Amino acid sequence: MEIRLIKGDITDQRVDVIVNAANSSLLGGSGVDGAVHRKGGPEILAACRRLRASTYGKGLPTGGAVATTAGDLPSHWVIHTVGPVHSATEDRTDLLAECYRKSLAIADELGAQSIAFPAISAGAYGWPMQHAADVAVRTAFASSTTVGEIRFVLFSTEAFAAFDRAVTRNRPQAPS
Repeated sequence: MEIRLIKGDITDQRVDVIVNAANSSLLGGSGVDGAVHRKGGPEILAACRRLRASTYGKGLPTGGAVATTAGDLPSHWVIHTVGPVHSATEDRTDLLAECYRKSLAIADELGAQSIAFPAISAGAYGWPMQHAADVAVRTAFASSTTVGEIRFVLFSTEAFAAFDRAVTRNRPQAPS
């Protein structure tokens, strides 16, 4: 598995799967979620509405993930995952890691060879960027995924630098 860092817009990535940092309603929002719905077009919203009408009537739980069409995006699928809101009094690290684990498991089920992740929970949900990066990268390295390429697509210079540090710190050492 190869991990790549890209500074840019996740909705422009030509990969099998784009991961959406969704809110639990699955009906769009701000940040990555809003961009995915805007650029992906009405097919994504229609697919999310069907999910809400069936399995996820109360919304997708935190740490959960589900796949839909990618609509007009340059990928085959969108995996929507709901990251936890950061808390100074409760450790929600495992819920954040679960977003990455479940997204990779769904990508495996879909037969995806490439996936693009944003910095889940590190925007409006207030997660400190370096901690979010460490959780994301550590979880990716620890996964037994069959996905060949994992991209972390970061919108800001700060996020890119944090993920770069996380890759350096968390890369498994080659056996000697």
